Amino acid sequence: QVQLAESGGGLVQTGGSLRLSCAASGRRFSLNTMGWYRQAPGKQREFVALITSSGGTNYADSVKGRFTISRDNAKNTIYLEMNNLKPEDTGVYYCNVFPAVSDYWGQGTQVTVSS
Repeated sequence: QVQLAESGGGLVQTGGSLRLSCAASGRRFSLNTMGWYRQAPGKQREFVALITSSGGTNYADSVKGRFTISRDNAKNTIYLEMNNLKPEDTGVYYCNVFPAVSDYWGQGTQVTVSS
């Protein structure tokens, strides 16, 4: 059974930083493009960042220059380093393959940025 477990969220002030982790189990994802997504209160889930199997990255315009996605294939884990956080970054953050597969959604990790 495939499981993606997100962690590392929390409450931070505007301008603060967090590092999210997503540990995968049940299969290897080293050949997959992986992504981070988020869902703000009352809004649809949206794309945040992706990383290809070879390490290429792409970001939503709203997080470019502030967020960095990375992966450790040996640990079957991806990361999201978030700097200069803003209140509009508040939401539940999820990881998944890219494009997302509905069966792979986990519980997510809550990020709250206070103004």
